Amino acid sequence: MSAGSGAVHRIYHADNLTVLRDLPDGCVDLIYIDPPFNTGRMQARTRIRTVRAADGERVGFQGARYRTVRLGRQAFADAFDDYLAFLEPRLREAHRVLAGHGTLYVHLDAREVHYCKVLLDGIFGRRCFLNEIIWAYDYGGRSRRRWPAKHDNILVYVKDPRRYTFNLDAVERVPYLAPGLVGPEKAARGKTPTDVWWHTIVPTSGRERTGYPTQKPLGILRRIVQASSNPGDLVLDFFAGSGTTGAACLELERRFILVDNNPQAIAVMRRRFAGVAGIEWIEGPAEAAG
Repeated sequence: MSAGSGAVHRIYHADNLTVLRDLPDGCVDLIYIDPPFNTGRMQARTRIRTVRAADGERVGFQGARYRTVRLGRQAFADAFDDYLAFLEPRLREAHRVLAGHGTLYVHLDAREVHYCKVLLDGIFGRRCFLNEIIWAYDYGGRSRRRWPAKHDNILVYVKDPRRYTFNLDAVERVPYLAPGLVGPEKAARGKTPTDVWWHTIVPTSGRERTGYPTQKPLGILRRIVQASSNPGDLVLDFFAGSGTTGAACLELERRFILVDNNPQAIAVMRRRFAGVAGIEWIEGPAEAAG
């Protein structure tokens, strides 16, 4: 971190390609990114709060009336003419800055995951592909014209398949789906997760919610950080969004670098990390050169 600043963590408001090009080779132990999914539409989230009011439009328990108050709206465009051309230079830089024992997690959905898998095979090598994690959830609309989409894909690559950090015993165990089949002792202990992760989205009214449109659950990032880094390691997220990667690192005593060029994301992270010591906030170039 910057000499003499006392900072342990850095958050950049900048184009991520510019920041990546300034990082030294092999300096990062773990990278997680949640790039735009290239849905072709505006991603938006309206934050609301329900307050008790005599003239409220909603009726609740025992006839009490409530009014919905709109707190604000956050949005960004999620469309690229050539998605892979946008991602490729950033993924090549990610490979360069990743340490020899490091791991990359790329969070995608069904629209782009297959194309990105081929791209990553070319950058990292197919032998460096470790896993495809399926994050399954049950929330949102249910189409009558196709199977409702209720999962995301997370591609996992390592820099060196012969040596990489993976701390399975550090990961929080999960309940058995059929505890009666394994006996009370095993059921009480739970099991280690597989490559299918059942985890709720961020609850719309939960304390974890920041209002950022594509916020990911802290539980997902906690598991990734626990498994693929050690205390004191440096974790990079260059599509930082609401800063959930940083929140997981603070819990688990890892250092972090977060990058986002969206002013709304930076505003959310400033609120989320208000009062946290050791963070250096850096205003960088808005666009990458070349």
